Amino acid sequence: MINVTAAPSIKSREIRVVQDIPISKTLPFWEGLKQGKIRATKCKGCGKIYFPPVADCPQCLTSNMEWVDLGNEATIETFTHVVVRPTTFQHEKPYTVAIGRLKEGVRVLAWLTGFKHSEIKVGMKATLVAKITSEGNPTYEFTRLE
Repeated sequence: MINVTAAPSIKSREIRVVQDIPISKTLPFWEGLKQGKIRATKCKGCGKIYFPPVADCPQCLTSNMEWVDLGNEATIETFTHVVVRPTTFQHEKPYTVAIGRLKEGVRVLAWLTGFKHSEIKVGMKATLVAKITSEGNPTYEFTRLE
């Protein structure tokens, strides 16, 4: 019989990180969410659209960007149901996140709400909507077509 001994270890302390995130360069995005709009940035040089928005084009290395409104119809490309939640999401019920492609070609990662698990399929249509969280923060999620 082989006697296997576990390697010695110690437990770390819980780590909680809270940061103030500067949003001055992407303020039109956050203000747009408050108004129910989903916005992205588009490089005036190469025409590439970025979501989430960026202040500088990583392709052209320019700051010559413009703001564009995005449509809200998405095709779900992939999804996952999150049952074992990170510590900071323990207060949430299990949830589903999805990546959806908008007509403008950008992919969006967001929570998918308003569907039963059995209804969720790759290729299905969903609506990307802006919302305000219970904490008062602007965000967005996928939901049923309006």
